[in-house]
Amino acid sequence: MAKKTVPGAFAFANAAYERWLGAHLRLVRSDLERKHAAMAEGVFQFLRATFFRWAQRWPALCPESAGAPEVLAVGDLHVENFGTWRDSEGRLVWGVNDFDEAWPLPYTSDLIRLATSAMLAARERQLSLDPKQVCEAVLEGYRGGLERGGSAFVLAERHGALRDMAIERLKNPERFWEKLESMPPMRGRVPPGARKGLQRMLPDPELQVRYVHRIAGLGSLGRQRVVAIAEWRGGKVAREAKAAAPSACAWAAGIPASEAAVHYQRIIDAAVRCPDPFLRLKRRWIVRRLAPDCARIELPALPRRRDEARLLSAMGWETANVHLGAAPAKVIRADLDARGPSWLGSAARRMLEDVELDFEAWQAHRA
Repeated sequence: MAKKTVPGAFAFANAAYERWLGAHLRLVRSDLERKHAAMAEGVFQFLRATFFRWAQRWPALCPESAGAPEVLAVGDLHVENFGTWRDSEGRLVWGVNDFDEAWPLPYTSDLIRLATSAMLAARERQLSLDPKQVCEAVLEGYRGGLERGGSAFVLAERHGALRDMAIERLKNPERFWEKLESMPPMRGRVPPGARKGLQRMLPDPELQVRYVHRIAGLGSLGRQRVVAIAEWRGGKVAREAKAAAPSACAWAAGIPASEAAVHYQRIIDAAVRCPDPFLRLKRRWIVRRLAPDCARIELPALPRRRDEARLLSAMGWETANVHLGAAPAKVIRADLDARGPSWLGSAARRMLEDVELDFEAWQAHRA
């Protein structure tokens, strides 16, 4: 078993990671300070904001899981890394929303992190399931996805319960646009790569656009985010360009950022899903459409009455959809079948304890 974290260890790791990331792209210091403050507000936010620490710690804390078959993993998987988008047929699709930290990892890392995040959400009363129910739901969905060879979540004639949960936040689209319009305008020159990527994704490259600096997310808070907002044929349209960077797994492995690959495009192209035609990696920028029906879903935005076990099972299934893009189902299933019934809960509790210790240390550091 790995030693407990020591006072100051997390703050040192955080500073080292930010130096590593800052050598690859320009960081927005005011957003980094927002991130640092949010990390001290709650342990669930802390987990979301600190994947670099997970990448550093989990192999030593969960050695029995670190040798599992490798997949192209999401990396920073958690219960609020899911959302909706429209596919090329205009259908509403639900699934993993963010692949910033995609990296070749044992398939177990994503499952442990998803379960850990759900346990933390339950502690903060955002979910009502106990740890055993969390793990059972995640594994049930993951096994189902493997056995069926994956299947995308198209929220039309199927997945009625999930559709009801996903569309709850679409009842007030004005709120989405008000929030986006309230973002501060871009200061100085819009990076040429971002401008070019945004123009190519707009319905008309000649549109009169307004560029704003978007403050969003937690794990990627601190990176440049440029949003182009325009009026087009009776309504608003928006596209975002976010600075791309290699996964924090590269930092944990001691790989210079300049030598590490960005796996964003590779993972979305390989996964079993209905792709978002407006989501592309354009050189060093991740460009996507922003709209009320094309965004991440936070737990507070879900209806109070919901089937949480079914929701977590769907998250497990969608995780299998992603993993099947880089590894055969039979290899993963054979390893999964060889594990005991309590492996996921045991590993998640270990990681939960470690995250809480780091969170307490960060609070003390901030104070």
